[in-house]
Formats: sequence, C-alpha cells, structure tokens
Amino acid sequence: MFEESHDGHILLTPGPTPIHPRAQRALLRGMLGHMDPEVFALNREIQGDLRVMYGTGPQTFTALLAGTGSLGMEAGFANLVEAGDEVLVCANGSFGHRMAEMAARYGARVRLVTAPLGEAIDPADVAAHLDGVGMVAVVHGETSTGVLNPVPEIARLVRESGALLTVDAVTTAGMEPFHMARWGVDYAYTGAQKCLSAPPGLAPVAISERAFARFHARRTPAPLWYCDFEGLRDYWDRHTYHHTVPVNLHYAFHAALGAALEEGLEARQTRVRLLGQAVALALAPLGFTHYVGDPAARLPTVLALRLPPGLDDADVRAALRTREISVTGGLGPTAGQIWRLGLMGEAARPAPYRALMLALESLLGERGLADRFEEALGAVPA
Repeated sequence: MFEESHDGHILLTPGPTPIHPRAQRALLRGMLGHMDPEVFALNREIQGDLRVMYGTGPQTFTALLAGTGSLGMEAGFANLVEAGDEVLVCANGSFGHRMAEMAARYGARVRLVTAPLGEAIDPADVAAHLDGVGMVAVVHGETSTGVLNPVPEIARLVRESGALLTVDAVTTAGMEPFHMARWGVDYAYTGAQKCLSAPPGLAPVAISERAFARFHARRTPAPLWYCDFEGLRDYWDRHTYHHTVPVNLHYAFHAALGAALEEGLEARQTRVRLLGQAVALALAPLGFTHYVGDPAARLPTVLALRLPPGLDDADVRAALRTREISVTGGLGPTAGQIWRLGLMGEAARPAPYRALMLALESLLGERGLADRFEEALGAVPA
C-alpha cells in the first residue's frame, strides 16, 4: 500500500502535492498541437477516467479547464447563475465564503448557511433555507479548516427541492468517496495538483445534463467566454476549435489520473486514513490535538491539528523550511493556531512524514517521535 521513497523538497501542504513520477515524465513529451488527432484521443481517455473518478455515467460531460481549481469554481457560477438568481451557499471556511463572493459577483442573491470554524454544515440548516433556491453550493472538504461536510445528506435534500447542486471536490475527488450520479451532484470540480498529484494548471470538471439544461435556458449569454459550457463541449466532444489547451499538462494529468485508478480509489481512501491516524497518534504526546472535534467531520486529506501551547508556529515552520520540509499553518482566523498537513496523492506516504518526525525531534528536543510514528503505522486498524 505504501511506497517508501521521496525525492527533493518535501511538500506536506494542503496543495500542491508532489508530482507523481509518471506525470513528471509525461511533461517531457514533445509538443503536439491541440487539434491533433492524438490529442483528441488522449482527451477521450481523460474524459472516461474522470467519469470513473467522479462516479458518474457516460451522459455526464467531463473536461479539463485550463486553470486551477478556482477557475473550476468560477466557471460553475459563470455558466449556471444569472442576475437575480437565488443561490444558497454553505460556508464554514475560506473556500465556502469564496463561493459566496463569486456567486454575488455574477449577480446572484446569495443566502448563507454557516457553521463555526472547525464544524460541519448541518443538513437541517440547509433544509430550512431551500425554498425558492435555484442552486446550492457546498465545499465537500473545506481545506482551510480540515472539515468534511456531509455532502450525501445535503445532496438528498437538494435533489428533493429541485435545485442544482454544485460541489467543490478540490480536496476529495480522487482520494475520498465521491458518487456524483448516486448523490445527484450537477456540477463538480477539483484541482489537478491536489489528490491526483498532477502539475497545477488544470481544473477537472463534471457537468450533468440537468446543468446543461439550466445553461441552455439562460436569458443572457454566459459572461465568461473562456469556460462557456457549450464552447468546451464543442472542443472536447465535437473537436471544434475553442481555445488552445495546455497539451503537455493534459499528458501529465492523464498519467497521474491513470496511476490513481490503477492503484484503486478504495485503496487510496484506506491509505490516507491509515497515515492520518498514525501522524495524529505520533504527534499527540507533544500536545498536538485535532482542530475538528467531531471525528465524523474530520477531512482525511487535510489533517488540521491545533498547536501545542508555547510552540512558535512561524519559527518552527521556518526552521522546517531550512530542512526542505514545507508545512502549512492556519488560514485567516486560524493563523498561528493550527497546522494543516496535506495527506493527498503522493504526499500521503510514510516516507515524507517520517522525515517530518525526525526533523521535529531535532527542533523540539523530542526523543522517540519517529519510533512512535512507526509504531502507530503498525497499530492503526485497516
């Protein structure tokens, strides 16, 4: 299940993640034109693999947007929202609030369902605000706080209401259960550089037929031409020129996603859970504690740990950086209070975290930390 090597700078951040070796090699391919038949064949394979990753059927349109996950977020609102539309946004962290800001910029009348930082959205709160709403938007894994929101329960309520459902799957798709068709998600997106360990610069999206129907019923043209849904379909499905796609990034993404599917999505889910438990158990005697109190609401791919009293966040992270190890602190209100350790893709391996334990032993004068990590790796239940 686990590979034992790491190379170069150690990224333990919630994105980007280390590039998969196959993706790294794919970047060295010679250039082909974006209208080349070989590229169209590659894109068809990517579309099929994305349907597997997102858990959806052949009728769902999938593609890669030439931008990061934030472009995936914006494309959904640009194509599916018009001025005056009622949009319900679930916001319990920085990226939920970013969704609300984007929806408002496209003219939506935004309603917010919130939860305190470190807590999941309550589906009952969503149910209480669905009347008259045309779209609900929720972040599956809130990267800023390490919270996993209950998307299956929220999706059931949204489906019964008739509204569209947009899901930010940036830190879940490819490493956490995601069942677009079963849940009834209409638009989902992620970032290539997260769970799949591909280079940054692509946003894999999946768009349901219901979403396309909403798009075609617009009263006004979609304001973001670059990611117009029909323009994307023209290129990906009909092979009509729309814009120049980053071909070599497509090759790298194809390699990374292929490696993930070859490993198996369930095996990846097990891998991240085992490693996250081991890291938390090893660091607990130092005073690190889970920031998210409810175990069911903890996002496995971003381990959010409250810092021990007296630990200087900035100094320790800077010292780790001199040892070629990058750890990310809190974002916004949690700055200086927590660490957010990335457990996605190629970062979710024992070797880089073994290096972290050895570095912390040196920096904090702690003995046996690496041994505790090894013991925890063998002790956590599969």
